[in-house]
Amino acid sequence: MKEMMPIEIPFFANLLLLLVVARVLGEIFEHLKQPSMIGEILAGIILGPSLLNVSHFNSDLKVFTEMAVFLLVIMAGLEVNPKEIFEAMRGRKIWISILGFIIPIASGFAVGHLFQLDILTTTFLALCISITALPVSIRILVDLKKLNSDIGQRIITVAIFNDVLALMILGILMDIRGEQHSYSEILQTIGISFLKVVGFLAFVVIFYKLLNKATQQVDWLKDKLDKLLQFLKGKESLFALLFCFILLFATVSESAGLHFVVGAFFGSMLLTKDLLGKENFHNLEKSTTSITMGFLAPIFFAAIGLEFDIKSLDNLYFLFIVVLASFGSKILGGYLGARFAGMSHRRATTIGIGLNARGIMELVIANIALQEKIIDISLFSVLVLMGILTTITTPVFLNWAFNWSDKEAIAE
Repeated sequence: MKEMMPIEIPFFANLLLLLVVARVLGEIFEHLKQPSMIGEILAGIILGPSLLNVSHFNSDLKVFTEMAVFLLVIMAGLEVNPKEIFEAMRGRKIWISILGFIIPIASGFAVGHLFQLDILTTTFLALCISITALPVSIRILVDLKKLNSDIGQRIITVAIFNDVLALMILGILMDIRGEQHSYSEILQTIGISFLKVVGFLAFVVIFYKLLNKATQQVDWLKDKLDKLLQFLKGKESLFALLFCFILLFATVSESAGLHFVVGAFFGSMLLTKDLLGKENFHNLEKSTTSITMGFLAPIFFAAIGLEFDIKSLDNLYFLFIVVLASFGSKILGGYLGARFAGMSHRRATTIGIGLNARGIMELVIANIALQEKIIDISLFSVLVLMGILTTITTPVFLNWAFNWSDKEAIAE
């Protein structure tokens, strides 16, 4: 079939076209009880080189996608309470978090070895396979009315643990990329990078301890913040102040050679309801969500679709193995971890299936790897398809699994 010639349109017309089609398809998928990001990715695939070839990824669009990544990671951080990370590490629950991450990582390395990928590419593949997307998991559990169930809460705490661990590993990977000529050089660089991550985490923990101490003095910090906001006349002063706080963490992580998303995530994670007060936290969350989900996120996911290249999917066997490893390893890791934690066969199966939702964080990491030329367009396209397939199918399987485990609870 003859390849369609690209159509050149002005940048803002291109941006308008992407946003309109992405929002329309996103709304359609929302009505189908699926995450809007799937429709937004499809918008990019339809408009991009894979089909109509009327819209293209360029350096101007990259600026918007970088901002989208920054804000998407902040949104993920705002959904995380540091106390929930410690909860995920308490008692036998830690087995779900550990095995739910390590077994998928191991399966990713096995796939990389099978297809003779280089070590850095293999590690990024393993990282994308191991992630459970927290925002997608929350959305699925809300739709199934299971967010506040015991299993639902365990899925959320494990997803939080996975996201934090994945971003720490991402920080190390971004620091060691480049030319290393021997294993000793690679190990030396990993050692230095690990120390940087530990140093950054120490910086985060110190801030957390200081902020936690302030919140124990009954609304002391909230009152100080409210007085400062009354003094500042700008309507968006709260948004500006708190984003400066997040940018401080992003700057520290980037200065240490880690990616800015690592700092943005941890900085936003420290901004809890207890710290800011419910009203201030709600205002920050509302402002961030509006600009992100209303404008930048649809552009980001549509840009993912633009970069997706259907012609690069020439190895269907590789695609099948990656998708199979993604499904199987997450279910197995979650199941074994839950069994070690003392859960029944049915409840453990439900946990394993619930950890399979990927999406936002996986695509953010895949996009970073593509922009840094660590993975090629072929692997990127496979990871995009894997994210779409796991996200679409998880609600169906999870609904069945909850019904199955609920029957066991009734029988007891």
